Amino acid sequence: QVQLVESGGGLVQAGGSLRLSCAASGSIFSINSMAWYRHAPGKQREVVAVIDSSGSTNYADSVKGRFTISRDNAKNTVYLQMNSLKPEDTAVYYCNADVRARYTSFFHNYWGQGTQVTVSS
Repeated sequence: QVQLVESGGGLVQAGGSLRLSCAASGSIFSINSMAWYRHAPGKQREVVAVIDSSGSTNYADSVKGRFTISRDNAKNTVYLQMNSLKPEDTAVYYCNADVRARYTSFFHNYWGQGTQVTVSS
C-alpha cells in the first residue's frame, strides 16, 4: 500500500511564504511524475506544478515566478515552495504522484489527503 502525506499548510499574510511537503511511503519501487494541485471553494481543482522523474518542471501561469516545485528522490518527497502568496492562492493543496509499487509492473496514480493554505489580505 502506498500513501502520500502532505504537511506545511497554514495561515499566512499576503506576501508571505509557505513550504509544502509530501512524502510517499509504503512498498515503493519507483515514482514517475509528482505534482501539486489545489482546490479553492467554488472553483475546479487545478494543477499548480508538476515535476517529472528527471526534474523537469511545469507551472500554472498563475504561480509562475512565485512557486517552485522540487523533489528528493532518495526521500520519495516532493516540495512546493510558495512565495509572494496572494489571497487567491487560498485553497486545499493536494499532492499527486504516479507510483510503481514493488512486485508490480504498472504505475498507479495516488493522492494525498490535502492540506489547507489560507492567505489573508
